[in-house]
Amino acid sequence: MRKSIPVELQLGELDIANIKFNTRSRDDIPQLLQGLQYLYGDHELRAQIFPTLSKLTSSKINTQLGRPGMDWWKILVMGTIRLNLNCDFDRVHELANEHRTLRQMLGHGF
Repeated sequence: MRKSIPVELQLGELDIANIKFNTRSRDDIPQLLQGLQYLYGDHELRAQIFPTLSKLTSSKINTQLGRPGMDWWKILVMGTIRLNLNCDFDRVHELANEHRTLRQMLGHGF
């Protein structure tokens, strides 16, 4: 069963609400991440988004078997990045591994 957002922070992980952004950056990634940070802080909005995401999952998938997979928050972040930047999965993979602020937003420590 996928979780919406992990309840406890892992060692080295920063709370998403406390991530600082370079507000002078003209790149689009910090702006996207700030929007996602807003969604993260709005509990009512999150309560509407995650059930909608779960409905998009194929009914053929048995959530009781196998590896748990990514939580809904990470799926939302990565999907937002991919669609808004209009990039392929190779670029998303590179960003997820190398972009410091995106890694913080995904809940990865340094």
